[in-house]
Amino acid sequence: MTTIRHRLLDIVRAESAVPVPERVAAIADAARARHGDGVAAVLAYGSALRERDDAAKMVDLYLLVDGYGEAGQGRWLSLANRLLPPNVYYLEIDHDGAKVRSKYAMVSLAQLEALVSPGTLHPYFWARFAQPTVLAWARDATTAERVHRVLAQAILTLTGEAWPLTAPEDPPEARWVRAFSETYRTELRAEGPDRARELYRTHAARYDAIAATLGPEVGDGTNRTATLRRWRKRRILGKGLSVLRLLKAAFTFQDGAAYLASKIEQHSGVPVALTDWQRRHPVLASPGLAFRLYRRGAFR
Repeated sequence: MTTIRHRLLDIVRAESAVPVPERVAAIADAARARHGDGVAAVLAYGSALRERDDAAKMVDLYLLVDGYGEAGQGRWLSLANRLLPPNVYYLEIDHDGAKVRSKYAMVSLAQLEALVSPGTLHPYFWARFAQPTVLAWARDATTAERVHRVLAQAILTLTGEAWPLTAPEDPPEARWVRAFSETYRTELRAEGPDRARELYRTHAARYDAIAATLGPEVGDGTNRTATLRRWRKRRILGKGLSVLRLLKAAFTFQDGAAYLASKIEQHSGVPVALTDWQRRHPVLASPGLAFRLYRRGAFR
């Protein structure tokens, strides 16, 4: 396992060192400046990296902080971030004659180290950070290495928890698609069923290299019945946590209702028209709106 971990760290270090697009670097710097010296590292991920030339894409960032108070969060926001991470914020800047928008999340580096471990039942963090992630900025080399270890552990946790649902002789695509499909089922997702396969194929060479590093024996011999039972628990827990995170985001994310509506429409094709009252009162409006969207097939 030590050799495998070292090889995974080499993969993670190489991909996290890829320079981000200028607009991503600019808004990462702006987000870091907003929260001061308490920021230890900034991670970039998602469609802004997959579709690097699309300047209209919302930039997805994670700010890893020393502590929530040190990053400028008050008592109640700090408590919310500790109990139900992450807190999510919106930022918009002008860069090179254009608007750059970001949805960025915040979690402490120490908390994230625990959240990607196999001891964390819900896959929210270890599924996210098993995917390609770039280290946009780190305070120093020691911090960067801690982040690399987080990313490598996320890969180990995801594959260790999901690959027992597949057979050792299955091709990497089948094993990764099953893993991503299972994690999607633990959230309120707007994506269609082909999303997991698309996610794999966008970075197939990367996922194949990881599979070769891990070898086909990952998960071999693990009790499949017990594994399925854990995933059923994750689905029950995850959907409840997804609702709570959406409600929490209404207090931290500027015009969060409009953003969520646009994401649902983009991924599901179901049009979402918000009234002025729903925009002003997203918490009160969310239960009824979520139920209507569910009936129309906007998410599963």
